[in-house]
Amino acid sequence: MKVGEVMTRNVTTLAPDQPLREAALVLAEQRISGAPVVNREGEIVGVFSEADVLAKERAVLPQHGLIYALRHPEQIADEELRLTARWVADAMTMPAVTISARASVAEAAALMLDRRVKRLPVVDDGTLVGIVTRTDLVLAFVRSDAAILKEVREEIVRRTLWISPGTIEIKVRHGVVTLAGEVETEADAELLTEYVRRVPGVVDVRSSVHA
Repeated sequence: MKVGEVMTRNVTTLAPDQPLREAALVLAEQRISGAPVVNREGEIVGVFSEADVLAKERAVLPQHGLIYALRHPEQIADEELRLTARWVADAMTMPAVTISARASVAEAAALMLDRRVKRLPVVDDGTLVGIVTRTDLVLAFVRSDAAILKEVREEIVRRTLWISPGTIEIKVRHGVVTLAGEVETEADAELLTEYVRRVPGVVDVRSSVHA
């Protein structure tokens, strides 16, 4: 499953020169936790989120020791800028962590976890085409057994590994995929299990496929 299949296409965006209070009001009215910041050229320059609002609302700088301050001058400067911020450009998180619409849902999940973000602007050839959130990925995980079966058969067995569907028996129950059959090589058997395990919604894979 690709990011483009689960993302939200109608994206609320903010401008770098937008007043901070106005941007916070947009988040509140739209009931969203963050939004991409786009300049006049249509480029994504950052992401403005609830966390950025809270950093401003905190009203005081976090307490750091002298050694920490000497070792992390850029972070200290960033915290000071956020505290005095009046515009989105001063408070937003940058650079924006983005993902391609053609990337897999598994890649999106890994990127969110690794970068500790809750949303990813989705780009296609440099153009903003949507946004994907943790909620979108959770919804992808709870898809039906029928949807999982279809993706395993069509996307993994046929299109990715070029295995004749008639040689592999596939069953899905409560997210557990059972595979049986014969393939040309042991490498194909291992790859089949590995690729199926990455399909959104798959809880476990039980395979007796052999060469």
